[in-house]
Amino acid sequence: MPKIFWAGDSTVQYNSYLTYPQTGMGQVLPIFLKPDAVIENHAKNGRSTKSFLDEGRLEPIAEQIGEGDFLFIQFGHNDEKVSDPLRFTEPDGAYIQNLERFVNTARERKAHPVLITSLCRRTFDENGLLTEGEFKHRPYVEAMRQTAKRLEVPLIDLFEMSWETVQAAGDEETRQWYMHVPAGVYPYKPDGAADDTHLKYKGAVIFAGLIARGLRDLGGIYADLLLDEIKDRL
Repeated sequence: MPKIFWAGDSTVQYNSYLTYPQTGMGQVLPIFLKPDAVIENHAKNGRSTKSFLDEGRLEPIAEQIGEGDFLFIQFGHNDEKVSDPLRFTEPDGAYIQNLERFVNTARERKAHPVLITSLCRRTFDENGLLTEGEFKHRPYVEAMRQTAKRLEVPLIDLFEMSWETVQAAGDEETRQWYMHVPAGVYPYKPDGAADDTHLKYKGAVIFAGLIARGLRDLGGIYADLLLDEIKDRL
């Protein structure tokens, strides 16, 4: 069975008790995969494409990934942080250049890159609708879509699928999916508004299921990663 390598941020990373009950999508994706699937999760809290690369986090992936393996690439939330020069990238500049570097690293080693747009944030307004505030992230989503098209890389549009899923479920239900806790409750969230980006276990399973649906829809070697019994249930 080929290995699946993850490059991404906190919505993907593997969590320990130190950040409980936060759970990453990459942490629970194996429940949708065949039993012999091997996950190498290199995603890390707070990283953008820029900081992930600047910290040398792609190098261990490059050393380990091989022919027939997969590299799942999911970034965007932290790339948009214009006030942080260590993480910010322009969506039509360094962001797409960095994505191309991830893709090329996989292809040079005869592995299969997959681009995955970022999970939507839980940003409901007083009318129970996802707010326009989340639209600031859409340039990065669109940049990844265009990069996938230009480089002919498979794309899983998690942003669009999660947007539709969160809007349909509504404000109250999705509080059980996201951390949604006041600032200062957990060490990693000391600063301000409630946490509507990071996930609890239930949300991680729901959104990992959307990624699994995306793999199924890609077909071929991507769908072959999934348990056969669940493909019709996604």
